[in-house]
Amino acid sequence: MQAKELRDMTTEELDVRLAETRQELFNLRFQSATGALENSARVKLAKREIARILTVRNERDGVPVTPQATRARRLRVPRRRVERG
Repeated sequence: MQAKELRDMTTEELDVRLAETRQELFNLRFQSATGALENSARVKLAKREIARILTVRNERDGVPVTPQATRARRLRVPRRRVERG
């Protein structure tokens, strides 16, 4: 599904679509683990669709979606090293 189509959906419709796609991804991962998965490319497509849906939701919530903002959210605070003596 294209991002333009997702932007035309209501928030409730996005939430339903997100739940359906997450369930589909779960089922695909389960099939992959049991060796029953026929189309492994579908896993990648499901992940991309989830990312698109979350991006549209974040845009509506006013969260910046620039690559720099996304990268900043992923950065972790370094752990403090414990001095052993």
